[in-house]
Amino acid sequence: MTDQANGPRGFAMTRRRLILGGSLAGGAMIVGYAATHPAEIGGAILSGGGKDPPESAFGAFIRIDPDGQVTIVNRQQELGQGIHAGIAAIVAEELDADWARVRVIDARSNFRAYGLQGSAGSNSIASNWDLMRAAGAAARSMFVDAAALRWQVPRRLIEVRDGIVFHAASNRQATFGELLADAARQTPPQTPRLKTPDAYRLIGTDRVRRKDSLPKSTGAQRYAQDVRHPGMLIAMVAHSPRFGGRIARYDVSDAWRVKGVVDAFAIETGVAVVAETTIAARRGREALRIEWDDRAAEKRSSADLQRQYHDIAEGRSDLSPEDFAMRGEGAAPAADAIEFAFDFPYLAHAPMETLDCVAQVNGWNVKLTSGSHLPIVDQVQAARAALTLPGKVDVEVVPAGGSFGRRGILPADYIVEAVRIARRTRGRPVKLIWTREDDLTGGYYRPMSHHRVAVALGADGLPDQWCFRSVCQALLPVGGNAQAVEGMADSPYLSTARTIDGKLYTPDIGVPVSFWRSVGHSHSAMVMEHVIDQLARRVGRDPAAYRRQLYVRAGATRRIEVLDTLCEKGGWGRPIEAGWARGMAVHEAFGTTVGQIAEVRMDGGRPVVRRVVAVVDCGIAVAPDQIRAQMEGGIGFGLSAALHGKITLRDGIVEQTNFDTHPILRMSEMPAVETHILPRTTPPTGMGEPGVPPIAPAVANAALVLTGRATRGLPFAVG
Repeated sequence: MTDQANGPRGFAMTRRRLILGGSLAGGAMIVGYAATHPAEIGGAILSGGGKDPPESAFGAFIRIDPDGQVTIVNRQQELGQGIHAGIAAIVAEELDADWARVRVIDARSNFRAYGLQGSAGSNSIASNWDLMRAAGAAARSMFVDAAALRWQVPRRLIEVRDGIVFHAASNRQATFGELLADAARQTPPQTPRLKTPDAYRLIGTDRVRRKDSLPKSTGAQRYAQDVRHPGMLIAMVAHSPRFGGRIARYDVSDAWRVKGVVDAFAIETGVAVVAETTIAARRGREALRIEWDDRAAEKRSSADLQRQYHDIAEGRSDLSPEDFAMRGEGAAPAADAIEFAFDFPYLAHAPMETLDCVAQVNGWNVKLTSGSHLPIVDQVQAARAALTLPGKVDVEVVPAGGSFGRRGILPADYIVEAVRIARRTRGRPVKLIWTREDDLTGGYYRPMSHHRVAVALGADGLPDQWCFRSVCQALLPVGGNAQAVEGMADSPYLSTARTIDGKLYTPDIGVPVSFWRSVGHSHSAMVMEHVIDQLARRVGRDPAAYRRQLYVRAGATRRIEVLDTLCEKGGWGRPIEAGWARGMAVHEAFGTTVGQIAEVRMDGGRPVVRRVVAVVDCGIAVAPDQIRAQMEGGIGFGLSAALHGKITLRDGIVEQTNFDTHPILRMSEMPAVETHILPRTTPPTGMGEPGVPPIAPAVANAALVLTGRATRGLPFAVG
């Protein structure tokens, strides 16, 4: 048997859950796409009026044309991570569709199938696994039922492969398109039968490749920057150079003299210039004369903030901490405790596509086109800015040229700016564009942080006491600050300690911060993995053997397998050329365990990385090619931050304004990456972010071998 008798736990496929957004429209069966505004997709007009569409036969994510082409509706945002291919493959596997004839379309913001729209926490594949399997399996079952009735044969003798339904004994077959009308009349199974992993023909194979490579290679892919509407205007905003600065007075008369400028006015976040062209908008903004009121602005420099963080960690502050890891009694480190300290700077997201949004406001109705990370959040914030209801806001979600968290902030700052400007353009659509300078100086960074760690070792050489003092801004206005210490509070390295005392301080700083790719793991992995290497050296043990002993004590079986495979594939313990060293790190984030070994040499005090071997345990590998791509991209992203990344302030003004002062990893600096995926049949876990955290400590640990000096912060210092 290759099927399971039951569907996923807690998932019953009912007619209510199998929403059909329309019936036969334009010759095609539209399966479950509901939009509050009409939307033309492949020649079929879909509409739903904002209410649940009529119940029908198939699931909410599938459309099948009479010619057999299958279209999957993707409710997750395509931010460059290739998520559409993995989600489509899950459906196509259970449906037994022809992968070559599967395409993907993005859902609009008013798509209401199965919860809120948004991509976050490396959760797109994991959160859609059961849902999409059930959708595909239910649809397949209905085609089987239709064929069995048409041919008057038992359904157990009906097979499906590559979009063809056939009965081998009688040599009869039909395509999905030929059976479409009959299948639509079948009753969906309450609990669709799912394949077992041994029956997969698509999932876990390199057949699952991106379906947007060609349009991206030819320039045909449409981003918000590419949108052109009749009568569309271009807008730019002059922001205060300091966070929290406000307009004292301004003069737009010179901007009006720039050819192409049609309006200039103040909004809550600055002064907007609206023009017929991008160059006119930019020149008009440059012509503005603005005096800023900085009385409530953040005016400190990075060095001032760092000193404040150090004072807080050392107890020279009245800021009250919260406990994040506690065991035993006594907060003071033991007299023989080994002390470590780390400083991490603010980090910008710096995606290739800077922030942009096309907005149009007509009375109560708002239309947006954006590479939206969290469409539901953007809807709500746009509605507030337009003084309307969220249901009146339609977001056309297009792919984004990167985000790394920046397009998913809860204030939706650039979306709100676009709507506020569009309210003044009398119904004309307007495209808001942020320049690279706006993007780098506009805030919502990965927060700077400071961590002090003291570890006392027991007689066995393993940690007997951990003492943490961490200082970091909170990412959210409510709900605590757990993200600042994720990866530390739950580390298996704490398992051998009798005493743990972890305190987290959350200062109120005027620099806006938000989620950055891998969030708190981006610094907690560096803290824990670099400390562990130094402890291993302290007791004269091999870092891999030291980790393994701690994992065994913690019962961290997944880490043990990742570590053992990493040592085997990465050549741990084998000779390496003079001047080179290997460093390792193993870290879990978003349910996925990643181990990395970096081969490093030092050049003028800065690490040079030639090769990285990575081992991944992410549950079942839906799309191995994309997993390898995510690992390569995550290593490049993390290494770029480790070597170059920082946002610094001088008197409250950001010093990095473009890639000349904010360098990113060059092609010549990118190491060769070799990725090994552990075979698993368990549900998938996250892959968009877990490749980022281990690379910095792996490099730091190799540098420790070469120089004997610990790394006390990032980016890596020269000299």
